[in-house]
Amino acid sequence: MNEPTLLPEEERNPAGQPLAARMRPASLDEIAGQQHLLGPGKVLRRLIESDVIGSMIFWGPPGVGKTTIARVIALRTKASFIDFSAVTSGIKEIRQVMIKAEENRVYGGRTIVFVDEIHRFNKAQQDAFLPFVEKGSIVLIGATTENPSFEVNSALLSRCKVFVLQALTREDILTLLRRALADERGFGKDHVEISETALGAIADFCNGDARSALSTLEMVVLNGEVDESGIRVSDEIVAQCLSRRNLMYDKDGEEHYNLISALHKSMRNSDPDAAVYWMMRMLEGGEDPLYIARRVLRFAAEDVGLADPRAMEVAVAAYQACHFIGVPECNVHLAEAVVYMSLASKSNAMEMAVMEAREAIEKEPDAPVPLVIRNAPTELMRNLSYGKGYQYAHDYAEKITAMQCLPDVLKDRKFYHPTAQGQEARYKERLEQIEAWKKEHRKG
Repeated sequence: MNEPTLLPEEERNPAGQPLAARMRPASLDEIAGQQHLLGPGKVLRRLIESDVIGSMIFWGPPGVGKTTIARVIALRTKASFIDFSAVTSGIKEIRQVMIKAEENRVYGGRTIVFVDEIHRFNKAQQDAFLPFVEKGSIVLIGATTENPSFEVNSALLSRCKVFVLQALTREDILTLLRRALADERGFGKDHVEISETALGAIADFCNGDARSALSTLEMVVLNGEVDESGIRVSDEIVAQCLSRRNLMYDKDGEEHYNLISALHKSMRNSDPDAAVYWMMRMLEGGEDPLYIARRVLRFAAEDVGLADPRAMEVAVAAYQACHFIGVPECNVHLAEAVVYMSLASKSNAMEMAVMEAREAIEKEPDAPVPLVIRNAPTELMRNLSYGKGYQYAHDYAEKITAMQCLPDVLKDRKFYHPTAQGQEARYKERLEQIEAWKKEHRKG
């Protein structure tokens, strides 16, 4: 029996286009997912179907349909449609496009400008769009994987409706894959044999990214075994192609902040399992372990504080361990610190103290240092009563005095409010004793 052979790629893809490009939806009904925006009667669908398009920004993770929706709008709209890339275009190109759009407006036409990866534009480039959006020369549609609140100028953002696109579900991806296998634009003519288990593995692999899913399907089909009946893709071939999941993690993007937030809040909520999971998600995504260690060190003071003073020591030790041995070995040291923080007694008294002190400084930025605790290294300063009446605490049996150390305008303010959690309960009791002693002796 002859061995199965692989057809040359050009024969199996005569158009020369990737599967994801060939299967790009041409109508709203072909778009997978986003039913909260494109389902029957939903706002974005109504706007597109009635061709009443205003400036908008599509925000969502890669491969969820941002560019696809824009291209469907291009097919349906009566306006001129200009596809603009933030990667390859500068202010000069923007101005050239705006001049054409203004000429179109003068003659009663509309121009829709689609800007892919709008977050890559700097402030000056984004500002170049603003006057033309304001006077209606263009309808701007931007696509971004980054939070537009941080990446799009507030003036431009205020003139755009933001639509949030969601990662595709496993079922959404499976629907896409099955369509690609049946549709003649995909592999409909090739009679591909692939198991539902393999399709499910591809769907799980792609992190809700349609483009990744179709690219992966194309890869496994091109590696399938060809015989007279068609192409057979075994589970073994799929397993080889999916040897490692590409974690959805951008160290400089929003997902970076989402995951560190998840880690911090899991530790705060005393959930060691979730905390270790989010920590490992970051490490597996390529995050610098020293960054995680710094955040754990911050947590030790912000959320544990004097409820467990040893938390700071553990965090510092974890940071040093990460510095000394690096990845992957330091993951256990980080895990120890993360679990310790999760199980430690919690107090945010330190965080509240610095916040309240900052607030007081904003209201009284120049409150003078009381004369009694000013240093007096010169005769002039002593003549001005600097340090007059200063009481050296070590000279007293109680090692404290009733001397006022805050400015007069803040003399009764309290910034540190100890909790009754963990060891901080001891410090709370000690502080109450000190305050009672000072109150009694100030009266005297």
